[in-house]
Formats: sequence, C-alpha cells, structure tokens
Amino acid sequence: MLPNRTFKYLFLLSVALTSSCSTIEPQTSTTPTAPAAPNVQAIQPERAAGIDNCSVGCPVGGSDVTLVRTAYTLNNDATTKFAKWVAYRITKDTPASNRPRNWKKDPDIAAGDTLDPPDYNGANEALKTDRGHQTNLASMGGVPDWEALNYLSNITPQKAELNQGAWARLEDQERNLVSRPGINAVYVATGPLYERYIGTLPGTTKKHTIPSGYWKIIFTNTTPTLTTFSAFIMDQDTPRAANFCTYQVTVEQIEQRTGLKLWSQLPPDSQAPLKSTVGQLAKQIGC
Repeated sequence: MLPNRTFKYLFLLSVALTSSCSTIEPQTSTTPTAPAAPNVQAIQPERAAGIDNCSVGCPVGGSDVTLVRTAYTLNNDATTKFAKWVAYRITKDTPASNRPRNWKKDPDIAAGDTLDPPDYNGANEALKTDRGHQTNLASMGGVPDWEALNYLSNITPQKAELNQGAWARLEDQERNLVSRPGINAVYVATGPLYERYIGTLPGTTKKHTIPSGYWKIIFTNTTPTLTTFSAFIMDQDTPRAANFCTYQVTVEQIEQRTGLKLWSQLPPDSQAPLKSTVGQLAKQIGC
C-alpha cells in the first residue's frame, strides 16, 4: 500500500489522500487578466483534474512536492531550490511566441524551498548563465496558465551557450513534431543533473546547487516505442554550436544518473527493452 500524503488545495482545504507524492494546486491570481489555474482534485498527480502531462507515468523518486498545472507537472527539490523534474505535453494548440518573461517566485512553494527573482542578480555576468526554462515558453505559451512558465520553480541557471545553442535547437525540434501528420501530442520529461560543482549564484545567500547538466526524454502520441522516443543528456559546458544529436543516450542511463524511475506505468515486459535502447525518434528531428 502506498503511504498517505497530505494534499494542499485552494481555500486551504487539506485532505488526506493515498498517493506517491503531494499534489499542490496552483493558487489563482487576484489579477483580473491572470490565467485561470487548474482545479487539482485527484489522487494521481499526473492525472489531476484531467491533466496528464506524463501519459505513461510521471518520474518516481523525487520529493513529496509535485505541482500539477496545465503548463506542466513539476516536482520541486527544496535542497537544490530547483525542480527535480518537469513534464509537459505539447499539442498543436499549446505553442505561442513572444510571451513576456516576467520572473516570479512560485506562489505554491514555501519561500525557503525555491528562489526569488533577486537571487539571480549578477548571475549572467559572473557565471555566464541565463534563466533557463525547463518547460520552454515557446512550446507551452498558448495554455491558459502560461504565466506559470516564468515561475522560478521552472527555471534553472543554465549556461547561455547551452540555453541558446544545442538545447534551444532541441526544443525547437520537439515543438515542430506536432505539425507532423499522425502526431497529436509530444510528451517531454526533463530535469537537472548534479554531478560536479558549477558555482553559486552571487545574488543570494540561500543554499542552492546549480545543475551540472540536463536530461530530456521525448516521445510522440501516447506511448513510447522504439521509433517514437529519444533521450538526451547535455552538460552545462556544451558548446553553442554543438549538434544535439551527439548527446543521445538511453533512458536507462538517465535513470542511473538521476536515481529516478521513468515510464513507471509501462508494462514491465516492455520497459527494459525500450529503456536499454537508444530511441529512433531523433531520425525525425534531423539526426
């Protein structure tokens, strides 16, 4: 039997439910023009209020704090101050361009467990980092709660060479997949790696850990198959001109390096063969 967790809802209603992690409902802004937040009322965090950003199970092995939004499902790591993992679902309706980057602290995460906008002061000059979206703004800017994409829970200090280079080109390609015939949705899971010391943000005294790299898994439609998924790992110091195709890995390698269990709802007999093989979706995105 799974352990009981405490779920936080709007109006400060707390209900004890059986789940693998705590699902926190995003707060609704009092600003009249703010996007409406989804109503989270489900035991399975990846299926809260009809929202399923994972399809075959969200990553298992993170913290007890998972936020479910239309824009993404996010597991927060209070120790590093960044998301342990983020999952999102791209469709033909979710992309939008030219959305503003109005950085905000995540209102649904305790103040000591995430960062505030001033914490990034001086980071670009000192560390050559950008505020890098884990769920990217262009792919999900068309959803009602798109402003949550700029919450700092969805941001990490990502080296500008990576953020504007190979990582950005991979994001462009995953977004372009939904325009292909026969592809109705693209599921993405992504997150940080912590394998060596990178530095600290000069604008904050809060304890935090900057990622040394990032992983990403992409699959199309509802279930990964050999030809419909690919996985990648890129280091923070990946050169701007690098080809993302060079950084393909197996899902098994990502599990080993993150400690997470991925695709947990796939049948066990199909998990091992897929996870131990380099997927072939990359052939559809220029590799």
